[in-house]
Amino acid sequence: MDGEIIGRKIRTMVAFEADKATPRRVALVLLIVVIALNLRPFLAAPGPILPQIAEDTGLGYGALSLLTLLPMMLMGIGAFVSPPLQATLGTRRGLMLALVLLLLGNALRLFAGNGTVLILTAILCGAGTAFIQSTLPGLIKEKFAGTVASMTGLYSAMIMTGGALGAQLTPALVEVGRSWTTALAVLSLPVLLALVIAGGLLSETRVVRPDRGLVAQLLGRRRTWVLMAVFGLINGGYSSMIAWLAPYYQAQGWSSSESGVLVAIMAISQGFGAVILPLLARNHRDRRPWLWACIAMQATGFVGLVVAPSMLPAFWVAICGVGLAGSFALCLIVALDHLPDPARAGPLAALMQGGGFLLAATPTFILARLHEATDTFASGWLMHLGWLAAAAILVSRFVPERYSEAMGQSLAGNHSNR
Repeated sequence: MDGEIIGRKIRTMVAFEADKATPRRVALVLLIVVIALNLRPFLAAPGPILPQIAEDTGLGYGALSLLTLLPMMLMGIGAFVSPPLQATLGTRRGLMLALVLLLLGNALRLFAGNGTVLILTAILCGAGTAFIQSTLPGLIKEKFAGTVASMTGLYSAMIMTGGALGAQLTPALVEVGRSWTTALAVLSLPVLLALVIAGGLLSETRVVRPDRGLVAQLLGRRRTWVLMAVFGLINGGYSSMIAWLAPYYQAQGWSSSESGVLVAIMAISQGFGAVILPLLARNHRDRRPWLWACIAMQATGFVGLVVAPSMLPAFWVAICGVGLAGSFALCLIVALDHLPDPARAGPLAALMQGGGFLLAATPTFILARLHEATDTFASGWLMHLGWLAAAAILVSRFVPERYSEAMGQSLAGNHSNR
């Protein structure tokens, strides 16, 4: 996918918001973009240089999988506790603290020649990202109520674009002579920029404080758990691809920079999918056909990686990336669609990500074990076909006319209960 096309789409979306917005809204768009760019580099950056990391730290693939597994698990756990934390701290203080954790996690990688320290930095980054990802969808629902789909697409695209930057920058720095610890620590600089910008812009943002008992209410609804399952199953491929795509191709003779380009292609394609698919789906209340299309694209990519990995590697990676990004963005939109009140819809999206990320984190560890048993990651790509089939079945439940019924009278304000 052409990065210039993505750039034009993103500029068009920002301009669309700017044309109809006050300077305050434009500032919020900028804030969302800058923060979102920092939510994936720390995950995407280690993949292309895993052999160097393994050699210097002595970590095997099982231990190295923790660099992806632990942050994603923390994103899941953090999403459960973020709504009450937001109620206690407020949106501004919570986001500022989360950005500080993300900054520290990236910066301390300068001293991460020891494997234990490296894993601890992944924990810090995951904890900070967890709160941010749980809070921003609700903020988007509140501040951009008329353009939720387009803003969610922009937010998702910036997340994926940040991953592309991390995947390309790190091996490039290593190849020009920088240590891998320095290359990873450089990613703290854009986080510092986001922290400075957030410090200025968030001072005027109205604090949204969710009802402290809301999490228990939402967890009492069966639909919340279905949303978690779909998010985890449909996005599980991301943790596998971000951790093991580069090593998969390096085992076939690719260099770290060449495999890093593949990871970047995946991330750039995700940026494209995160922009285009929500825009295509924005005028359709029923998002299921678009989710099924994303599932089909992912399945095509995984089959290609197994059957013909050397024939069209960029295509398999790109189509899988578009499907992954579309899945992520559309799942957020579907969760926000379920409840009209932003103060309730935001926490629902956070909980969906919570349970979903816990599930989506596991494939990176499973693939490491499958690699130990089979000496290839191909069996892991096939595993994801089963996950996607299960997700496709569950997606059929997302009938818009039944959202209020699924969430119940106390949450949706209608008289039907489930």
